[in-house]
Amino acid sequence: MPSEETRTETRTDKTETLTATETRAVPGQASSTSSTRAWTTWTTRLLMLGIVLAAFNLRPAITSLGALLEEVRDGLGMSGSVAGLLTSVPPLCFAVFGVTAPRLARRFGPGAVVWAGMVAITAGLLIRPYAGGTAGFLAATALALMGIAVSNVLMPVIVKRYFPDRVGSMTGLYSMALAFGTSIAAAATVPVTNALGGGWQPGLAVWATLGVAAVLAWIPFVRHREAPQSASASERTADAPGGRGAGPAPEQPPLRITRSRTAWALAVFFGLQATAAYITMGWMAQIFRDSGVSAGTAGLLLAVIMVMGVPLAFVIPRVATRLPHQGPIVLVLGLCGLAGYAGLYFAPVGGAWAWALLLGISNCAFPLALTMVGMRARTGAGVAQLSAFAQSTGYLISIPGPLLVGVLYQHSGGWGLPITLMCALMVPQIVVGVLAGRDRTVEDEVGR
Repeated sequence: MPSEETRTETRTDKTETLTATETRAVPGQASSTSSTRAWTTWTTRLLMLGIVLAAFNLRPAITSLGALLEEVRDGLGMSGSVAGLLTSVPPLCFAVFGVTAPRLARRFGPGAVVWAGMVAITAGLLIRPYAGGTAGFLAATALALMGIAVSNVLMPVIVKRYFPDRVGSMTGLYSMALAFGTSIAAAATVPVTNALGGGWQPGLAVWATLGVAAVLAWIPFVRHREAPQSASASERTADAPGGRGAGPAPEQPPLRITRSRTAWALAVFFGLQATAAYITMGWMAQIFRDSGVSAGTAGLLLAVIMVMGVPLAFVIPRVATRLPHQGPIVLVLGLCGLAGYAGLYFAPVGGAWAWALLLGISNCAFPLALTMVGMRARTGAGVAQLSAFAQSTGYLISIPGPLLVGVLYQHSGGWGLPITLMCALMVPQIVVGVLAGRDRTVEDEVGR
């Protein structure tokens, strides 16, 4: 029988061998290290490209319609109230379908759900100009918006999950791409429509080509269910006994998110900024046109409002993540909105470009809201719940706004009352935004 000294020497030799080979004999470690290394190269770049392309597709379905709303109304025989209903469809779809995104992501994986969302956007944009009649147009629009809804909710989740140390910069990149897609569709829809023969149908359908690119970019992530080890390690070990390296944390029950005051403040803030955004995207070009501005110039003014989000959507999230309280940013954005609406009321044509710049700055409340979603929860699961709650509840709150603008416009015969409404809604937006910007997380406020 071997002596104790022999057994000790054998164990020492084995330990040295294990160290010399950098623990390659440990089951699963080599594959994990290889997977992490692979993730940090081409997969990360491809995912970043996918996020950018997805974001680029989340608004052209709406702003391209806003630029051609008058032509669509004439072509389909819509009244002002029905057109107001059409501008309310986006937040309605976002509220109804966005709440299903976390459940779908748990079952199929976030990559698969975003890919399906891009497919729905592409199909809806292709179908709706040729669906025939108002009902078909609304149904195809709803299909595209369904894809936008689930992608809206999952983008902050994907950023938190795969880029936990770069939430501000990645949210800025995503928001910048979203703003760029929004502004391009607003500015180019009328010229593209003219170049294609002047019919509004091809002018709307052409934006489906962007969706095809996003569908292709997300194919590699359809079956990709797990985050890389380096990205999710803090979440997996945060609650485990012994801290880092102690093994996976046990699965936590869902948060009772409705008990969080911060979650409600963020939801209302999201809803009010969405109200302003969809009124702007749906009606602003028409407001300028009715004031005497040409269709092409009105589209450019709408594009200016949207393009302001390109640089600011990258800067604001990075600044927000460095501040303990995001209230000052909320206040600045709100004051710009108040000034822009006041100018639009008193001198819609003379100061049109200045009002467009101010309203464009104000519209950057959207990337700020997304950033606060990522900051107000500690874990990816918490962000998923908070994102779904804030966006779904927020979009429900925003539904009446565009519809009410259409009704007020039709019954008053002018834009005075609708602009007054927009201005008045900016005040509570500032108040709840300051509350949502406080330095706390939903996990600190609620029990499980």
